[in-house]
Amino acid sequence: MTLNVKERRNKTGTVLVATGEINSETSGALLQALLPLVREGKPLRIDLTAVTYVSSAGLRTLLVVYREAQHAGVAVTLYGVSEEVRFVMSATGFLDFFETGEAVAAAAKAKAKAAR
Repeated sequence: MTLNVKERRNKTGTVLVATGEINSETSGALLQALLPLVREGKPLRIDLTAVTYVSSAGLRTLLVVYREAQHAGVAVTLYGVSEEVRFVMSATGFLDFFETGEAVAAAAKAKAKAAR
């Protein structure tokens, strides 16, 4: 299977939407798409809603992106992480490196509730 990536830019940052599988054949192209976005210094959201599989090569790619983002001081948030992908990332500890859209939404909801 292939991996397709599309990017959308707005005033607050960039959203990269990935569709397909992130594996040894596709992870290099994903890395080439993500690193320049991280280096721009704006917040980056990676939408994994349509990603059906992440291999160890895909995890390694996400780790490289995480390290580069930490070095650049850039926030990277994962959105739409499926249960299968979440399980793999959680079991290997990779999910701890990233904020997820669900966590961001929960924090915003708690903040709004506390402000009332």
